[in-house]
Amino acid sequence: MKKLAVCILLLIILSSSAPAFAEEWDMSISTEVTEEIQNSFDEAMENLVGVNYTPVAVLGAQDNTYCILCKATVLYPEAKPYNVLVYLKGTEIQNVYELWIEKHAEKEPATDGTTNCA
Repeated sequence: MKKLAVCILLLIILSSSAPAFAEEWDMSISTEVTEEIQNSFDEAMENLVGVNYTPVAVLGAQDNTYCILCKATVLYPEAKPYNVLVYLKGTEIQNVYELWIEKHAEKEPATDGTTNCA
């Protein structure tokens, strides 16, 4: 059920984030993380510390830029993994977007009127 919710959210995000997204991005490519993409991903993530990113699927490509669904885990005991979209161009990270479905849904609501979605 969680995978279905993530897929639905990704479709909503990708279709609403830019009006010409479907025209500009090739979403018909294989979702498999190839060895070439994995090597570029590993090189790009080499200098990031504190969070471990594991690629799960390639969602689309445009001009050597890939949108990759990843599982992210902060490196501390009992950290819960959450989903992110990583935009990778060659061996450079363009953006990392958190998908709040699982990460923030498990937090208790704040009782002082503030938000706890940090």
